[in-house]
Amino acid sequence: MTADIRLLRTDAPDFETGFQRVLHWSAEEDQAIEQRVGEILADVQGRGDAAVLECTARFDGMNPASMADLELAPADLQAALAGLPGAQRNALEAAARRVRSYHQRQLDACGRSWSYRDEDGTLLGQKVTPLDRVGIYVPGGKAAYPSSVLMNAVPAKVAGVDEIVMVVPTPRGERNPLVLAAAAVAGVDRVFTIGGAQAVGALAFGTATVPRVDKITGPGNAYVASAKRRVFGQVGIDMIAGPSEILVLADGSTPPDWVAMDLFSQAEHDELAQSILLCPDAGYIARVKEAIDRLLPGMPRQAVIRASLQGRGALIHTRSMEEACAISNRIAPEHLEVSSREPGRWEPLLKHAGAIFLGAFTSESLGDYCAGPNHVLPTSGTARFSSPLGVYDFQKRTSLIEVSEQGAQVLGPIAAELAYGEGLQAHARAAEFRLKGDAP
Repeated sequence: MTADIRLLRTDAPDFETGFQRVLHWSAEEDQAIEQRVGEILADVQGRGDAAVLECTARFDGMNPASMADLELAPADLQAALAGLPGAQRNALEAAARRVRSYHQRQLDACGRSWSYRDEDGTLLGQKVTPLDRVGIYVPGGKAAYPSSVLMNAVPAKVAGVDEIVMVVPTPRGERNPLVLAAAAVAGVDRVFTIGGAQAVGALAFGTATVPRVDKITGPGNAYVASAKRRVFGQVGIDMIAGPSEILVLADGSTPPDWVAMDLFSQAEHDELAQSILLCPDAGYIARVKEAIDRLLPGMPRQAVIRASLQGRGALIHTRSMEEACAISNRIAPEHLEVSSREPGRWEPLLKHAGAIFLGAFTSESLGDYCAGPNHVLPTSGTARFSSPLGVYDFQKRTSLIEVSEQGAQVLGPIAAELAYGEGLQAHARAAEFRLKGDAP
């Protein structure tokens, strides 16, 4: 059975109509989910631990006697790390080193305080401080995601966050040792085996057992996304992520099987994931289509991949690589692979993407696990105005102002003039009191 994926041409009269169908994704809130999430959050805010325990029993099939049964000790994390097969532990620690190294450079580049004095002695600057406590949500339902632990906890640690609290659902009490080992490697301070909207509520409001955090990061299902949206303002959040996306910009020089598998790598996430190929070589597109049909039957998650490619995938023949770059900027994909002989030639034309993977050997999956940059990326076109998760998400900036006596003589009249213009006399007089010869 072949994969039914759209084939589009930019020179076709109906291209724009077909292209918009590919891009369309309804993010409309499911009212039933929204209502249920609202009820859960209100219950957690009102009853704290008792509500979390009831939700955990109802949704995760566990029957903890108390919240103490849902918190893992540091020794549990270290035991999980020690119990990993050697190759798995080595891979986990190597990935953590690379992620830490990248985010340390990010800290050095943009995460430091600074100040200067102007000619009249006034000091101006910015004080950068880490958040006190953050919560990271790690999915634990259909699959385990140790990579999400690293990508959320490591930059928080590099930023200098005092305490990292991790929540991860363990349906029927099944704990994934690789996830727990990742928490040990990343330096997570506390781990609670809770999930869903109730975990988000516990982190946002605090309970007798779960401490209130300043910010919640990490992906989750529709209930988690809805809960994060609702608690924003009580706490900070990273982003509301949509389905995963990959866009491959190809000049026809990469083996077709490689590109087909790269498209699969996002399609296998879920049926709403999006995989798109842009290429000016019609013959190459046909070879990629053949590779898709040939390789798909051998994929364990072929049903999910097939549904994703049929629903939201596309192979698009463009007039040129330049046009392909322009279309890519319109899409603003989460993951953008520039699979060409001269990726550096096209990269300057690409403005909007969560992450850009340059060259045929740079598969998106390397970025997911171990390249170093963060894999928590903006989706659904939000790369037009959003950035990947990073050290800066775990810091805040405070302005520093110290005006000298001489500086007050310069700035006072300016401030007063503008304040009078706004009708705020006290503002104006506060500035004027500091002017020489102007006494109260």
